[in-house]
Amino acid sequence: MIDPSNSLSILVVDDQPDVRVAMAAQLDAMGHRVFEAGDAHWGLELFHRHKPDLVLLDVMMPGHDGYWLAREIRAAEAGHWTPIIFLSAMDQAQDLSRGIEAGGDDYLVKPVSVVVLAAKLRAMIRLKGMQARLMSMSSDLREANERLQHLTEHDDLTGLVNRRGFDRLLHDEIGSARREQEPLTLVFCDLDHFKRYNDTLGHVEGDQCLRRVGKLLNDACHRPRDRAARYGGEEFALILPNTPKSGAMTFARALRRMLSTLALPHPASLVAPFVTLTGGITTCVPDATTTAEGMVTRADEALYAAKARGRDRFFSFEMQLDTVEQRAL
Repeated sequence: MIDPSNSLSILVVDDQPDVRVAMAAQLDAMGHRVFEAGDAHWGLELFHRHKPDLVLLDVMMPGHDGYWLAREIRAAEAGHWTPIIFLSAMDQAQDLSRGIEAGGDDYLVKPVSVVVLAAKLRAMIRLKGMQARLMSMSSDLREANERLQHLTEHDDLTGLVNRRGFDRLLHDEIGSARREQEPLTLVFCDLDHFKRYNDTLGHVEGDQCLRRVGKLLNDACHRPRDRAARYGGEEFALILPNTPKSGAMTFARALRRMLSTLALPHPASLVAPFVTLTGGITTCVPDATTTAEGMVTRADEALYAAKARGRDRFFSFEMQLDTVEQRAL
């Protein structure tokens, strides 16, 4: 029984039926799967259809020759390389050179010795095994890199994107909003008097509070590209693509309602008997001068303005309004 790991799928392209059939029979007897084509166009169609492990290609054919087909095969491959062995009665050095330049890997002179052909195929089988191992290693490395990126861009405590991930996402969203000429909103928010929460209830309860607020913020991000991040300590950030300033205020009002419903007790708060958030909002349609640093600074300034207005509210510089004033309207 033929070991499948030692078997190749081989495309034989030769305009001489007797030569093609004889070679196909030899390859079949060796345990390989064979596809046959009598001209270059047919060979190219079978190559696209079957994606063979190896191409045995006659040089001299009517119409387009083997060199043309080799170039077409190479042009069609993206990130992959199928070995091509030319077959020809011509044995001059320039013939070998031309075959290599066209994209071939080897050159056999007709009539091809069965012993030589078998040796070449063993080499191709080894090459196929090496390619498979390299592809497996590349796949493992890609998965490892994705896991590493996830670990380095997410906060262990809350599961939200961390500062590193936030920086990357904000930069990407600014670029996207600039290209699409869409509004982008950034929200910064703090848990009010969180040091007093830790001092009163302890850091274990403080961590649990951060987890629950982080989950609430993540749940509030309904759209696929909305992202909540833990910027640091008790400070959070929200990136809201394609969100105008009026929509940002509506989002902030909904966030306050969600937090009020959660009603996490905060006995030491100077604002309310439960945990509250104070936030700053900035919204713009990015242009060539818009930077991540500029948006962060603007959102941070709006946050401090909200704190100056009494906390437990979100303030927008663009609307010159906070969520408490809007609720009263």
